[in-house]
Amino acid sequence: MKMKNMGNMMKQMQKMQKDMAKEQEQLKEETVEATAGGGIVKVIASGDKRILDIQISEEAVDPDDVEMLEDLVLAATNEVLSKVDELVEERMGKFAKGMNIPGMM
Repeated sequence: MKMKNMGNMMKQMQKMQKDMAKEQEQLKEETVEATAGGGIVKVIASGDKRILDIQISEEAVDPDDVEMLEDLVLAATNEVLSKVDELVEERMGKFAKGMNIPGMM
C-alpha cells in the first residue's frame, strides 16, 4: 500500500514539475511595465526579469540635470522588477500552496 502511495506522489510531483516548467516558459512571454515622473520614463520587462525596453520622453532630457533622469530610470526599473516579482509569485506561488515540504515557499 505504501508503494502505491509513493508512486502516486511521484506522479503528482512529475506533473507539478512539468506544469511549473510550462508556467516559467509562459512567464518569459509576459511583459510588465512601470513608469516614473508621471510617465516620462517607462521601463518594460519580461516575466523572467529581462529589461526589454526603456522609453524616455524628450522632456526628461535636460543636460543640466542628468541626475534627475538617472533617478527616474532607476525608479522605473526598480518598480518594474517589483511588478515582475509579484507576477512570478502570483503565477508560481500556486505550486507551493498546500504543500508542506521543507525548503518550499
